[in-house]
Amino acid sequence: IVVTLAIGGLLAAQTSGKHKSGVEQQPFGTRDGRPVTLYKLTNSHGVEVHAMNYGGIILSIRVPDRKGQFADIVLGHDTMEGYIPNPPYIGAIVGRYANRIANGTFTLDGKTYTLPKNDGPNTLHVYKRQTFDKVVWEGEPLEDKTGVAFSYLSKDGEEGFPGNLKVKVTYTLTDGNALIIDYEATTDKATPINVSQHSYFNLKGEGNGDILEHEIMINADRFTPVDKNLIPTGELRPVKGTPLDFTKSTKIGARIDDNYEQLVLGHGYDHNFVLNDKPDQNGLKLAARVHESTSGRVLEVWTTQPGIQFYTGNFLDGTVTGKQGHVYKRRYGLCLETQHFPDSPNHPKFPTTILKPGETFHQTTVFKFSAK
Repeated sequence: IVVTLAIGGLLAAQTSGKHKSGVEQQPFGTRDGRPVTLYKLTNSHGVEVHAMNYGGIILSIRVPDRKGQFADIVLGHDTMEGYIPNPPYIGAIVGRYANRIANGTFTLDGKTYTLPKNDGPNTLHVYKRQTFDKVVWEGEPLEDKTGVAFSYLSKDGEEGFPGNLKVKVTYTLTDGNALIIDYEATTDKATPINVSQHSYFNLKGEGNGDILEHEIMINADRFTPVDKNLIPTGELRPVKGTPLDFTKSTKIGARIDDNYEQLVLGHGYDHNFVLNDKPDQNGLKLAARVHESTSGRVLEVWTTQPGIQFYTGNFLDGTVTGKQGHVYKRRYGLCLETQHFPDSPNHPKFPTTILKPGETFHQTTVFKFSAK
């Protein structure tokens, strides 16, 4: 973990002796003949994060509201089996390439690679058998912090990608009520990589209605508009004067159904925002802030990544039954997927996603929870 300094107090420890912090683990079933383990991270304030080594999935995040009442603020399931097959990618690590690759192809060093198509003509997160959200990772609790490290070897040719890719994703819960997610990877062949976390948040508590009254600020003056297949056109368009302007905190539902081409194409918000690049000394920049007024809960997202995909659960259709029998309907959760831009292997002007032998891929995202 490279993030150890405070970000304006972001990761600073707070004093509280009410709860015993640490990591607990328990068997949680089997998948492909391998044991699945559930890890419970608890900090000194009683904030909890539950994650399992199947798909690196975050099952639960319990945080207090302004009155100190705890609720689980991420969509999910009560059992491991509930996540099979998990078409909305609820809570999962997604990769090798998070988001879309046009026509399921890219060319690297003169060779064209073909990927599984699972989103019309496109590849989306690669929703197949051997992808990050579908495999059992190696799990190891951290010795010196409240956290767990998940490791996986994605073999050369897996889902069409080149290179043996060694991946490590670490979840660390701090006493500053921040969940730090560190991504690391190395490869023996040049390959695209774009890894993200696909949790759906509802700060009222999962299953408690839609997220349209949540207010969001996204620290981005530009976004990457998409075509009819939701593939970036290559333009970096200013958000000013569009319904995608969240430079000032705005209710998600205020403009979501406007007759604006990009919203029509995405069935709401499903867009990559180009983050304003003003990092702190740790390389982290504030990407987004979400506030839910009835509970007072606040979620801040800090990241080293150049972009963030804001997705409003437009394709949740009531067919997913989650925890305690809660039915997840359209826009019942929002995703803030920190990432490189979609389809970057086919857009040379976008920040590169190519990892080469001898290099280390390293990105960090922080979810910071509070209430006001």
